[in-house]
Amino acid sequence: MAQESPKNSAAEIPVTSNGQLEDSHEHSFNRDLKRSLPVGLGLSETKITSHGFDSTKEGVEAGPFPGGRTQQKSGPVVLADEVKNPAMEKLELVRKWSLNTYKCTRQIISEKLGRGSRTVDLELEAQIDILRDNKKKYENILRLAQTLSNQLFQMVHTQRQLGDAFADLSLKSLELHEEFGYNADTQKLLAKNGETLLGAINFFIASVNTLVNKTIEDTLLTVKQYESARIEYDAYRTDLEELNLGPRDANTLPKIEQSQQLFQVHKEKYDKMRNDVSIKLKFLEENKVKVLHNQLVLFHNAIAAYFAGNQKQLEQTLKQFHIKLKTPGADAPSWLEEQ
Repeated sequence: MAQESPKNSAAEIPVTSNGQLEDSHEHSFNRDLKRSLPVGLGLSETKITSHGFDSTKEGVEAGPFPGGRTQQKSGPVVLADEVKNPAMEKLELVRKWSLNTYKCTRQIISEKLGRGSRTVDLELEAQIDILRDNKKKYENILRLAQTLSNQLFQMVHTQRQLGDAFADLSLKSLELHEEFGYNADTQKLLAKNGETLLGAINFFIASVNTLVNKTIEDTLLTVKQYESARIEYDAYRTDLEELNLGPRDANTLPKIEQSQQLFQVHKEKYDKMRNDVSIKLKFLEENKVKVLHNQLVLFHNAIAAYFAGNQKQLEQTLKQFHIKLKTPGADAPSWLEEQ
């Protein structure tokens, strides 16, 4: 009696009519496989693929090792606000500065070439021109007064030395004692009066220098800021006018609206700076008249009293303007300070 040959287990797996494994046996096979796998590697991490007999692709796709972390798919990286904002703000500031510089440079070139229009306040521009012209004239007065002060200082120094020389000869020449003595007293008196006049002139120089190089210069600094605001205003005004002359559609309307907003911002800045310049020019004119009036009276009275030989009137002029002369050696530091 012929014995039945043992059958292979794979041959006992039923096959459906389309060549695929029967679902019940496939589940049973997966369950047996799950039991045989080591702990930590579940079927959720293992996928068994089985195809029909006519397919050549068959294999196992394994997941990550047990205990390992699942790697996330790469995607867009979102920066935190504290990291992104400073860099973006700096980039935006650079962009705005570059755009503003370009517009202002274009406006300046257009004005110099006679192609662009500029906003002019005739009354204010005339006052600014007068101020700049007066500043040049006051600077010239300062240079001349400083030259006079240096020359007077040299003359006073020479008179003092000459007086000392006459006094020395008066003691050593008995036959000319009185003559040398008179000249010594005269030169010393002239030197003393010259020092008084020198104090008045130096006070005049210091006051006018403060007026020219501080007060007027501060006003001219505001004028420069006003002129910069005017250039920006005209640049954005020109930009807005060019956009308004072009077509109006969905693309240009947002640009026109943005340009209108920027124009309004620079117009307010221009109006504010123009008002600031007008106020400073008004106060400067009042201060200039007051300062120059006092200093010119001082200069005239001191010069007149000196050349008239009126020592009392010369000293009274200095008291009137509260001018204190420095005594020789008063500025020298003490031996303790030098240590």
